[in-house]
Amino acid sequence: MAWFVYLIECVDGSLYTGIAVNVDARYAAHACGKGARYTRAHPPARLLARFAYADRSAASKAEYAIKQLSPAAKRALCASGAPPPPPAYSAQQQCTRIARLRQRCPRHAPKPTPTGSCSRRDDR
Repeated sequence: MAWFVYLIECVDGSLYTGIAVNVDARYAAHACGKGARYTRAHPPARLLARFAYADRSAASKAEYAIKQLSPAAKRALCASGAPPPPPAYSAQQQCTRIARLRQRCPRHAPKPTPTGSCSRRDDR
């Protein structure tokens, strides 16, 4: 099932970025005031663009990358019609992501020290 990243221009000129499986239904929800809180306060004027992705994960990453852009860059992206490149993570962000993964997943957790290792002090 394809997921889409979409960009909406609001009546005040601001831009809203989101993801959905059915963009037309999601836009209709935004238009009638049942979408995101932002679009309830800033009603949509028109749908600027939609970009298809293979799965939700890829769409979420692209949404994040688009949200990091300036409004001018977002408009240029919509005009070009090309999907955005995947986000590039800095070394610090990558280390943070690995640390969070280790906390959540026992398979990636650091190995416990074996019993009887030299780190224990039994000679007290």
